[in-house]
Amino acid sequence: MTRPLRVVIVGAGPAGVYAADILTKSETPVEIDLLDRMPAPYGLIRYGVAPDHPRIKGIVSALHRVLDKPGIRFLGHVDYGVDVKLDDLRRHYDAVVFATGADRDRALDIPGIDLPHSFGAAEFVYWYDGHPEAARDWTLDGQQVAVIGAGNVALDVARVLAKQADDLLRTEIPDNVHRGLRSSRITDVHLFARRGPAQAKFTPLELRELDHQPGVEIIVHPEGFELDAASEAAIRTNNQVKTVVKTLQDWALRDPKHDTARRLHLHFLRAPVEVQGMARVEGCKVEVMELTGDGNVRGTGEYETYPVQQVYRAVGYLSSPLADIPFDHHSGTVPNDGGRVLDLDGDHIPGVYTTGWIKRGPVGLIGHTKGDALETINNLLADATTLPQAEQPSPQSILRLLEERGVEYTTWEGWSRLDAHEKALGEALGRERIKVVAREEMVRISRAQH
Repeated sequence: MTRPLRVVIVGAGPAGVYAADILTKSETPVEIDLLDRMPAPYGLIRYGVAPDHPRIKGIVSALHRVLDKPGIRFLGHVDYGVDVKLDDLRRHYDAVVFATGADRDRALDIPGIDLPHSFGAAEFVYWYDGHPEAARDWTLDGQQVAVIGAGNVALDVARVLAKQADDLLRTEIPDNVHRGLRSSRITDVHLFARRGPAQAKFTPLELRELDHQPGVEIIVHPEGFELDAASEAAIRTNNQVKTVVKTLQDWALRDPKHDTARRLHLHFLRAPVEVQGMARVEGCKVEVMELTGDGNVRGTGEYETYPVQQVYRAVGYLSSPLADIPFDHHSGTVPNDGGRVLDLDGDHIPGVYTTGWIKRGPVGLIGHTKGDALETINNLLADATTLPQAEQPSPQSILRLLEERGVEYTTWEGWSRLDAHEKALGEALGRERIKVVAREEMVRISRAQH
């Protein structure tokens, strides 16, 4: 092949950007387009990370450096499966990489979970992160709420629910989110973890951030704070587990404050079995669990009921199926072998690859997607000489197609305009940034339309 290898990556979040970065560092000349259905890049970092996480938000700087490289082009506001299909991409590119992440809440099959005021964590995260497709208003009219889950997303949701709205003014939260949080009547947030403290999936940093909130008391309930042989072994051999358990033990031994406006309760060995209520959520029934010695748990047949008015389930994310691509609905992933997408017969679909959460499921931290991307891109490059060549490889040909179809795509230069606009909105109020929420406004600003 005398021209550069043409590669399109669908999804401009961390997984897609890491894949592009690895491609540019290879010895193979490449031209890369990153397509995203959002008008702005960064995916999970912009729309899935709590706004009071400056350390994680700092990853944006690294992603920015990659997207700023020659040979990489960002095309936003392009919806795969609607604006372009797989055949379109294969006609314009030698290889297609899907890095669309996980955007839905995993279901929790218990009675009452679909009652009004019972939500998936992603719904709430998208609201407070200003996702264009999220609801603009959020009612926080109950005094007690339940969060189901024992991972970092559950901690994020619990922390934001308990936080005083004005403490988030230093972040990029949109004005409608600040108004919603200011109207909150919440006094108590209850987080329920099915297993014990040594089995929790919190990272130490995320856990400690709970205790950095003025006006919020962290209460670790001693009932359920148990360790078995497997827990003790994990504490001895895993520094992360050791730190998490030590932090929780320290909190459990503290004297109560009795003077805070809000309380965040951590309940271990409590498995929600029913969301109760008639017209809306009125309670959460949990079964008391016990450790079995090997890190697993079993039910005791004892139950407790908590009078809560809202429930948020944070039991995992799930990827959405992609048009024209096989999908495993049970695992929520695209069937693949080392990132090579497989058809229904288990054969590699030539020139089609996947990386990130839609490749392996929504587990691990953001940085773990680098390893995914390395495996996928190494396999893509190994296949380079046998890839079906694009019929219309000119970088302009895909732009002509989008324009013919009336797609108002955004660009990297357009993101620079939107980025500057959001920072200017924040500067006027002494804040770092105020995020633009409406998709139409994001597109208008990015495309410099009046």
